[in-house]
Amino acid sequence: MLYQDLVKVYEALESTTSRLVMTDTLASLFRSTDCSHIKKIVYMTQGGIVPDFFPEKLGMADKLYLRTLLAATGANEAMVRKLWAEEGDPGKVTEKVFETKKQTTLFSEPLTLDRVYEALLRVARLEGSGSQETKMRCLADILHDAKPNEARYIARIVTGRMRLGVASQTVIDSLAVAFATKADKGAVERAFNITSDLGLVGETLCKSGIDGLNAMHVMVGNPIRAMLAERLPSPEEILERMGGRAMFEYKYDGLRVQAHITGDKITLYSRRLEDLTGQFPDVVKALREAFIGQTAILEGECVPVDINTGEMLPFQEVSHRRGRKHGLTEAIEDYPVRLHLFDCLYLEGEDLTMRSLPDRRTALTRCVKVTENVRLSEARVLDSTEKVQEFFIEALNAGCEGLMAKSINDDSVYRAGSRGYLWIKYKKEYRSEMTDTVDLVVVGAFHGRGKRGGVYGALLMATYNPEEDRFETACKLGSGFDDATLAILPERLSRFRQPSRHPLVESKMEADVWFEPSLVLEVLGAELSISPIHTCGHGHIRNGAGLAIRFPRFTGTFRDDKRPRDATTSQELMDMYNKQLKRVEG
Repeated sequence: MLYQDLVKVYEALESTTSRLVMTDTLASLFRSTDCSHIKKIVYMTQGGIVPDFFPEKLGMADKLYLRTLLAATGANEAMVRKLWAEEGDPGKVTEKVFETKKQTTLFSEPLTLDRVYEALLRVARLEGSGSQETKMRCLADILHDAKPNEARYIARIVTGRMRLGVASQTVIDSLAVAFATKADKGAVERAFNITSDLGLVGETLCKSGIDGLNAMHVMVGNPIRAMLAERLPSPEEILERMGGRAMFEYKYDGLRVQAHITGDKITLYSRRLEDLTGQFPDVVKALREAFIGQTAILEGECVPVDINTGEMLPFQEVSHRRGRKHGLTEAIEDYPVRLHLFDCLYLEGEDLTMRSLPDRRTALTRCVKVTENVRLSEARVLDSTEKVQEFFIEALNAGCEGLMAKSINDDSVYRAGSRGYLWIKYKKEYRSEMTDTVDLVVVGAFHGRGKRGGVYGALLMATYNPEEDRFETACKLGSGFDDATLAILPERLSRFRQPSRHPLVESKMEADVWFEPSLVLEVLGAELSISPIHTCGHGHIRNGAGLAIRFPRFTGTFRDDKRPRDATTSQELMDMYNKQLKRVEG
């Protein structure tokens, strides 16, 4: 197949905004194409050369592509840079350069689809010392033989700016029209959702028809497109939608991952199908120790944690681990994560995506040994709004975003790549942003772990309640301390140490070390939230719960000018919560 034939289709696609026209145009192309070319056409039409989850990526930097263009055409650099500034589209720039400065074609030959594809694949795979020059030569070789309109699309593909507006759904529709019927669109879509390889789906449909497509199945190594949730505002509506009973699960504020396990080989994929394995070797190691079996596809959340407070941290913390090629050992130590698994999609050769959630959950518990770094998601089957609300507050206090409600009916299958009411998010706010510092009293401490071994890892901090003359816990404080401060804290607190909890301290938590309320620290938090385990303002805002400061950080200021009874009062913290609450309760 000549590359020019594909380019003519691209020009037709670019000239219309009608999805129906795009669908028919692509369907005609697929029908007239040899099955061996379908994969390449599908990938290239969407601006790539392989499925999204493959490691090979295009996206050549503008500077490198500009050097390649100049080398391939011998064009005037000042003229090309002026065009670049005016157009902002490497495809149009390249086409205009070729129209005005095309080299002799005495020794050129028509480009074929296979030649262009193989050249682009080589460009994507080249890396290491000297790879830039080799990429330039490889790309210049096909540009030398390209016509102006062919060069336009080569430039766009290699720089990652295809701009045809052809989404996966359009390709799915086109394949169904070309090789089956519109009624078979669902089968095409499911095949894509469980393999994440639209090129493979197209090739299978072309060669084997709808029967071949229906025979496609979940494969370890091909990430399954994530099932998504709808949103409802209240437990009442959620339970009504779920038939009065559902499994409610912590909604973790982490990085969703899908683990593909074959023997000792474990590959981690993100929700966007990125291979995260190299960025999370600690998760791979932990999962290898926790998994009992040979092959599986498991899904969960990588959640950043403070190993000294036990608190789950915001998603932004785990983002520090993304994209790192250097300093990975330090990043693992500085930003530890814990894996909370919530689904099992494949186990020992069996595709579980069409099984109910209770069956999948049973499979998950059977193949995973709970460890410190790999746990199952916290989940409960509930049937009343009161129980849901209690569990919701518990989830917030644990550092989660809210709850996920999941159907446990017979039809509670894993709908890959789909959003629906089998899963429902519940994220109603019971938090308020903190805009000012508070002064809290040290009433306890917890022994340090990891880098903080031998010193205190976190302090138990309290507000003062003058009406009851007692100190009420509001947070565990583990952030904001430099090494020097951590080193002096044990000595500074030693004279206040108590053999047990001080009688003026009201705490549901059990500290490793207790202190007489004496030392006051200045603290800044991200927000205030309802907490069933802290005692500040207990029962005043919500029955059975107090207030907690989430993500507290020591500002570096010891309030030596304040006595413990001069600290921020519990009422002050309640007033801050009520004034700053972003959404009204209830």
